[in-house]
Amino acid sequence: MEIGIDSFAAVTINSTGAGSTSAEAMARLLDRIEQADQAGLDVFGIGEHHRKEFLDSAPALILAAAAARTKQIRLTSAVTVLSAADPVRVFQNFATLDLISQGRAEMVVGRGSFTEAFPLFGLNLQDYDALFSEKLELLLNIRDNETVTWSGKFRPALKNQPIYPRPQQDPFPIWLGVGGTPQSFVRAGVLGLPLMVAVIGGETHRFRPLIDLYREAGRRAGHAPEKLKVGLHSIGYVANTTEEAIDDFYPGYAETFTRIGKERGWPPVRREHFDAQRGPQGALLIGNPEEVAEKILRHSEALGGISRLTFQMDNAGLSHLKLMKSIELIGTRVTTMVNQ
Repeated sequence: MEIGIDSFAAVTINSTGAGSTSAEAMARLLDRIEQADQAGLDVFGIGEHHRKEFLDSAPALILAAAAARTKQIRLTSAVTVLSAADPVRVFQNFATLDLISQGRAEMVVGRGSFTEAFPLFGLNLQDYDALFSEKLELLLNIRDNETVTWSGKFRPALKNQPIYPRPQQDPFPIWLGVGGTPQSFVRAGVLGLPLMVAVIGGETHRFRPLIDLYREAGRRAGHAPEKLKVGLHSIGYVANTTEEAIDDFYPGYAETFTRIGKERGWPPVRREHFDAQRGPQGALLIGNPEEVAEKILRHSEALGGISRLTFQMDNAGLSHLKLMKSIELIGTRVTTMVNQ
């Protein structure tokens, strides 16, 4: 199983957990990606948001900077908000990243969990799914063909248009990022795309019927089982002891998700809810290395096997030093136990 980190480039992290400048936060993020590479992790992903608290509005640029400082780790978006982007420019950006990194780039495309990109780029939120479906079709067309003829509703047509540069990898890896919509799982299966499932709450095993839909749709479409990979994006954090992990993570987690919850009508986060989510069936991967490794293996078994697991840990106001230590523990201990 590949194991890695996803980051939203939070702006408020420094060595003490207090506020930091954007430049300081970006420098420390690049340090963490380099740390992940040196610790032997398989992948590092950068999200895409257009909000004050995150610096990831241009993930390909961050990943390109990281490519110059790393040797082995794969570099991916997590996710590219394709509904609000031009597939031509998305492909060109990541093809360029693939050349810079010498074949280590990937992208995870999705619709995103926030909606700021729609008014920002003059798009109608009512076209949420139609935009994504059309742009995904064009992106895959560009990936598979150097010269493209295509027409759609939301973008000017292309007629015998060559699109450059071409990436080093052929085919270039494109994952489909999904939440909990059955149609999204089926679409990924029909297209034969690897699936990245974001499970940030609830009980992870409840996603098994949706993953079964994905695998069945892929089988019916004639795709080989090994092509239908499943990845899991989970909130998590590893410390030397379980008590340390909880004490470090809970206060910032509660503040962040209570704040986000106000936007979405969720109740405030309470400790009993957090403890349940950290329990055997819950989605949170928080604890000591042995505990977290065991839980990853349980999740994998419950979902019929997963190929990739990525930790999202920079949404709890943790200090840069704590994040660096956690990355080291994940790379040197969790990964070893999961794959032994």
